[in-house]
Amino acid sequence: MSMMNTAELNRLAERYPHVLERSLWQRYRAPITIGILALYFLFCWWFFAIGKTLSQANWGIAGNYLADWVSYEIRPEFHIDRDGALTITYPRFDPIGPNPKPDWIETKRQTITRSAAPAAAAQPTDALSAPPKPSSAFSFMPSPAQQTAPSAVAEQMPSTQPVTEEVIAEADVTLGGSARVEIGNNTVNLIRGTETVTLTLAPQADTVTIDGASPDWVEQRNPGGRVIAYFGTAGWIDVSSERVRIRKRFFGWENFVFDTDSPFFDLSVGEVWQKVTSADRIDPKMSNLALAWNNILYNASWQHLDVWTKLLQTIVMAFVGTLLAMLVAFPLSFIAARNIMQNRPVNQVTKRFFDFLRSVDMLIWALFFTRAFGPGPLAGISAIFFTDTGTLGKLYSEALENIDDKQREGVKSVGAPPAAVQRYGVMPQVMPVFASQALYFWESNTRSATIIGAVGAGGIGLKLWEAMRTNSDWENVAYMVLLILLVVFIFDAISNSLRSRLIGKNRH
Repeated sequence: MSMMNTAELNRLAERYPHVLERSLWQRYRAPITIGILALYFLFCWWFFAIGKTLSQANWGIAGNYLADWVSYEIRPEFHIDRDGALTITYPRFDPIGPNPKPDWIETKRQTITRSAAPAAAAQPTDALSAPPKPSSAFSFMPSPAQQTAPSAVAEQMPSTQPVTEEVIAEADVTLGGSARVEIGNNTVNLIRGTETVTLTLAPQADTVTIDGASPDWVEQRNPGGRVIAYFGTAGWIDVSSERVRIRKRFFGWENFVFDTDSPFFDLSVGEVWQKVTSADRIDPKMSNLALAWNNILYNASWQHLDVWTKLLQTIVMAFVGTLLAMLVAFPLSFIAARNIMQNRPVNQVTKRFFDFLRSVDMLIWALFFTRAFGPGPLAGISAIFFTDTGTLGKLYSEALENIDDKQREGVKSVGAPPAAVQRYGVMPQVMPVFASQALYFWESNTRSATIIGAVGAGGIGLKLWEAMRTNSDWENVAYMVLLILLVVFIFDAISNSLRSRLIGKNRH
């Protein structure tokens, strides 16, 4: 067939204009589609207040949270007494260990005189203020405590003597190369690069005043309230009228192997090896190797054994829940398939049952079973089982409805009973699909079990939620997230390999 030239096309268009004329939608389809999408995105921008949310977001805090995933903090607190003396304290599980004396904190001491009453003087005062104890024998004579006159007690009490002691008067904390904090008598200087901000503390009025203008890295939400200063990756501080809390950040996960209570704390790898292999027993009840392994498992900061146990619970929840769902959905899918079960009412009832199970989200099922069975893995297994029974049942029944009937009819034509027809005419076609879908759901449920664990269904999800709720253990959050990712990657590789073998790929 020869191609039509331009003249012939023009004559054809004049003769049949209604055939070759493009409709309005065909001519303006692209700009109309782009316009509708633009209007939709503008509506979403307005409806969800995305611009306002982005402008009011505190990106500095978000950056601190991300930094906390890959770093740890040492958290000294400076308490300012009424006479201006400083007292430094550390949290119980601070990474720096016992008797901390970091080189990045420099202090200046001075001698002051305080007025303090001896502790022994409190006993007569308590005896005077406390009511006399009842006696078991009746007597008209006053008790010895009643015979002592207040003036005599006052003469026995030692007088208050001034006490002279050496205290910390000033402290200089180096957070980073250009970030420092100077803490003095009711004043705090915040130094970041070339900027210096002075805070005046008034303990009696319980206020903190910023002298001069406040840069964007210094935050005070209420006038006179506490001040938070951010120093980027170096850390941040929280200043109130009587306390300065320092958060100095270091890269890495401190005390990941041994915590501060372990005899192996702060030792090098060589020193640990020497203690494990040739040193005398630290604990007479066990070898040094067993003690080291015990210290790793029961690390108070990282709780390795508990985290690994909860992760194993999550894996078991996903496996058992998926396995039970597959075993129940398998026979029910034959009832729901219209080409297998010819009874239409039974088909519809089974399909609606599948719809009910999968229409309720797994998280809702987890909340329901947590109330029914209490917190624990049983609630998580039940939630996965109910949700996946509905989903797998629907997928299985649809796979059955799409099989090639020729194979089934061939088996039926030789006089095979119904069970044999399903076994040899249907099962070979659908079993690879069934197994592939079950493997995919097993892999997916490993992630889902983490989410439902956060509402009390057991597993590592609850542990993860507890670490996030403290808002200070983000390195523990990162640790558990990495473990979950590792498990998901392993299961994904196993699932992909098994699916490839089941559907006939990569066979040699």
